[in-house]
Amino acid sequence: MDSLLKKYGYAPDKEDIERKLELIASNLDNAVSEKVLMDCFSMMDLTTLKTDDTVSSVRRLVEKVNDLKKTYPGYPYPASICVYPNFARTVCETRCSDEIKVTVVAGCFPSSQSFVEVKLKECEMAVENGADEVDIVLSLSDFLDGDEKAASDGIRLIRECIDKVAARQGREVHLKVILETGVIMNMDLIAEASFLAMEAGADFIKTSTGKVSVNATPAAAYVMCECIAAYHKATGRKIGFKPAGGISSAMDAVSYYLIVSSVLGKDWLDKSLFRLGVSRLANSILSAIEQKTVSYF
Repeated sequence: MDSLLKKYGYAPDKEDIERKLELIASNLDNAVSEKVLMDCFSMMDLTTLKTDDTVSSVRRLVEKVNDLKKTYPGYPYPASICVYPNFARTVCETRCSDEIKVTVVAGCFPSSQSFVEVKLKECEMAVENGADEVDIVLSLSDFLDGDEKAASDGIRLIRECIDKVAARQGREVHLKVILETGVIMNMDLIAEASFLAMEAGADFIKTSTGKVSVNATPAAAYVMCECIAAYHKATGRKIGFKPAGGISSAMDAVSYYLIVSSVLGKDWLDKSLFRLGVSRLANSILSAIEQKTVSYF
């Protein structure tokens, strides 16, 4: 189980992580600024993953994003709009700028419980329909059963699949791998899953689906960021980080921003390497910046 931890010379230090998180928490009020909040806004994957999503409701959300700068001049667009794969084309055709990426959850999200062939077909179709970024879930049925090869192979096959489809279209598609840290829980296992996903081809590692009882936590985020740092030191490859699930307040966003800053440094404080998976956060950040209650989205 600990082979990848040994390979990268990393072991989570629970007490040290707790101390550092306490220090970050104590500094939140001093760290909040309009610039930091604007940065967080620009790093959002603005998400709608509801059972009652429709083409019309997704289109309305995209049009809200399109009109953002008319209503709030000086604000950046969110990094992407994240939807189920059947709405990829809707976002792609409605967005006003390629700057707003089309993110989909795929690969039999949120459980990843299906045949590999089904996961591959869904990812293939999502990219064919315009997805710029594909968020999949680590196969916990394999990983928690100790079959890391099967878990890794599943990611590699999806990586190869989306790359092949994207190449036919003359573009690149990013792959984010969700670890579902609230299910894994154990810090060593979260670290093992982080290294496994990065080695298998993830461009980002992501905490959670937002569909389980425990989603993003600062402790899991800290471990994942330390793994990204260790992997970068060993390989020179920069992997992105995306906390998601339960991030609803501006202070939540700033907390994760500070974790990334303290562990990975300023290079990672950019939407190319840091995302926030959110559904409610956008209005919270708008409200914090405008200093009044805003219900734009």
